[in-house]
Amino acid sequence: MLIETSSLLVVVWALLFDALIGDPDWLWRQVPHPVALIGRGIAALERGLNQDAWPPLWRRLAGVAVVVLLVATAAVLGYAIEIAATGYVDEILTGLIASLFIAQRSLYQHVARVHDAFAGGGLDAARRAVGMIVGRHSKSLDAKGVCRAAIESCAENFSDGVIAPVLWLALFGLPGLIVYKAINTADSMIGHRSARYRDFGWAAARLDDAVNFLPARLSGLLLALAAPFADGSIAAALRTMRRDAGKHRSPNAGWPESAMAGALGLALAGPRRYAEGVVEDPYLNAEGRTEAVPNDIHRALRILVAACAIEFVVYAALALLF
Repeated sequence: MLIETSSLLVVVWALLFDALIGDPDWLWRQVPHPVALIGRGIAALERGLNQDAWPPLWRRLAGVAVVVLLVATAAVLGYAIEIAATGYVDEILTGLIASLFIAQRSLYQHVARVHDAFAGGGLDAARRAVGMIVGRHSKSLDAKGVCRAAIESCAENFSDGVIAPVLWLALFGLPGLIVYKAINTADSMIGHRSARYRDFGWAAARLDDAVNFLPARLSGLLLALAAPFADGSIAAALRTMRRDAGKHRSPNAGWPESAMAGALGLALAGPRRYAEGVVEDPYLNAEGRTEAVPNDIHRALRILVAACAIEFVVYAALALLF
């Protein structure tokens, strides 16, 4: 089903619940988070089907089978929940469930912890905080590297954790949302370019690229529109995004990251170290400042909040119109 009034109302409720409640730690200490359950399933399938002794083609086919199984299971689960959530409060209940898969509040909190760590514990504390949200070697980062890593994570995860799940929720209801989260979780776990996952994770990585194609570009647009809330320029953010998005190693991450770079006047991305080795990428907004400071993280958070607010207003307006 394409966008319907009921789906839009679910989106509105989900965004409200996530903004107000987020991910309550006390709850997930008692029961596993739904995304954690998805991750456990992926890990179990990977252990059983990603065999070192198998030739590359077999491992790639096994990875395709895992993705097909994940998508089918997630879709059935989403439909089952939607059918169960019937009655006059079905949009509210479904919105509450959907909010578990959206990361507005938790993204803000994780990035804000990096900013606060500089004041509360210095560079070492900031390194530990940013290590919770990025895949690169945080222990080797200097202060400006920590700041840039936090800002890049803020921009990229705005797309993956907020815009994309909400868009697929609006388009296909709870099944679309859960399918998206299953694909995105699989990519984060097995979609790496390391020797172990190059073949087995191929399908997960390619499908993740496909489902994030439109959300990444919408994310960049929203971040650009929010630039004035951090004393930035919409025109500069859009210009940087159009020019530099394609320079990123990811076909999608470059859009929100380059928009954020232009909005803040910073040079982002560039060379950085991951577990697989050093990535020699060009800078996004290369003419911008490379000396990022903690206040730039605060400015990025202001853009994040404003972009989330714009998204909410758009979906609320659509719900009223349709």
